[in-house]
Amino acid sequence: MPERTQTVTAADGGFDLRLWIPERGSGPGLLLIPEIWGVSDYIRAVAADLAGLGYVVGVPDLFWRLRPGWAAAHDEEGLRASLELSADLDPEKAADDCAAALAALAARPEVTGGTGALGFCLGGSLAYAVAAGAGGSGLSAVVSFYGSAVPDAPQLMDDIRCPIQFHFGGRDPYIPRDRVAVVEEAAAGRPNVEVHVQEDAGHAFHNFFAPMFHNPEAGRTAWGLAMDFLRRHLPAV
Repeated sequence: MPERTQTVTAADGGFDLRLWIPERGSGPGLLLIPEIWGVSDYIRAVAADLAGLGYVVGVPDLFWRLRPGWAAAHDEEGLRASLELSADLDPEKAADDCAAALAALAARPEVTGGTGALGFCLGGSLAYAVAAGAGGSGLSAVVSFYGSAVPDAPQLMDDIRCPIQFHFGGRDPYIPRDRVAVVEEAAAGRPNVEVHVQEDAGHAFHNFFAPMFHNPEAGRTAWGLAMDFLRRHLPAV
């Protein structure tokens, strides 16, 4: 599926928002927020899949201030380089960029039927932050996959009004199970919050371009739950 690009203006410059438009030409907007690997082959494949379901998908370049167009390989060297790069990322500016990208996506003429956000890893943390901020007021649904910053800020759930779904791995070395339990406890009793844990999975278990992380069974299960969640709250048809 062909990609398009538009420039989103930030206070200190501008960055690319990659776009995938469904075949019918319109649909709900979905901001897909990438992992530390950037706008990689994996994220492009996920974007194309979501556009195939009827969503207008936008992927922001999170690392434009540091390494514009960052797209690392899904191997040990790519992981090392991505971890080093992400350590220099300003999370508040990145969240502001995501909110600006979401507003730009929502303003496109192809977007009809509401907007949502879905993020993986770094993107899962940023999706959570955007949902809790002023930019999240118009969201219809948010899906956060293994965001490592989520357990550190459970209080943000008080500020989220839209339906939000979290996914974690029970054997994630970056987000230990007791930290996932913090999210489960904070979500308890909130009708707009779902938490799903694939107990035998580690980190980045959905990333089918990363053999070191991918857990096919967990990835299929979690993705099915995420797509059902979007169908309920941000239907594309």
